[in-house]
Amino acid sequence: MQQVTVAATQFACNPDRERNIATAERLVREAAGQGAQIVMLPELFETPYFAKDQRQEFFALARPIDRNPMLARMSELAQELQIVLPVPFFERANNAYFNAVMVMNADGEPLGSYRKSHIPDGYGYEEKFYFNPGDTGFRVWDTAYLQLGIGICWDQWFPECARAMALQGADLLIYPTAIGSTIGEVQPSSRRRWQRAMQGHAVSNCMPVAAANRIGTEKGHSGEITFYGASFIAGPDGEIIAEAGDKEAIVTAQFDFEEIRLERAAWGFFRDRRPELYTSLLTLDGAHWVE
Repeated sequence: MQQVTVAATQFACNPDRERNIATAERLVREAAGQGAQIVMLPELFETPYFAKDQRQEFFALARPIDRNPMLARMSELAQELQIVLPVPFFERANNAYFNAVMVMNADGEPLGSYRKSHIPDGYGYEEKFYFNPGDTGFRVWDTAYLQLGIGICWDQWFPECARAMALQGADLLIYPTAIGSTIGEVQPSSRRRWQRAMQGHAVSNCMPVAAANRIGTEKGHSGEITFYGASFIAGPDGEIIAEAGDKEAIVTAQFDFEEIRLERAAWGFFRDRRPELYTSLLTLDGAHWVE
């Protein structure tokens, strides 16, 4: 047996950066106290979600990896609690800016970073103004407890992202997130659609999937967004095992990943794949691709 407990945290983010970091640390400690070995934080949790607007002053929020005191603090926290801690942050790399996650292993060692691949551009989610498209590719980390795959927010809607990480041997897929209403929204909330997209990844890859969202209403220059929370953990057959509401929360679930690996093999999803028939996935327009 390989029992591992996974936790997703959610909380409101405000303009006080140090307060947000302190809240994150408090919830991480609480999750570890509940037995969690993998603890998730929401996307870009250090600050309010600044991509509601195009404002050049927000570029100043980004920090290089080697000069980011929050990352150093979270590395020490992971070591102290002996947890795997993926840490979302706004990265500056010379003249490039990325929406990123640094993976801290249970000994505090940084295993490397993932840079968000799919960058949205819509009213209230104007991320293309701030972020370069990620250049790391989809990655899987060999952590102290399991093989971990990570996408960030908009990545979670793309089955190709989940499958790429599954093919690399991921045991668990996690998605730090900032999602809520659209500014001036008239259509129903995307909450259930958002969850179902990831539940589908769980089913199709026969592995648990988890998402950590933020909560609260944040005002921007052009309007406001209410982040609906609903952080959740789904099992390998897509069922939601733990789900938060719209308040600060920690949700946890325990899985036997050795048993899940056997179940995944028995289903045959990866045995019966036909990669040679999927060449249209290498194109933007679906045209038949020939080398």
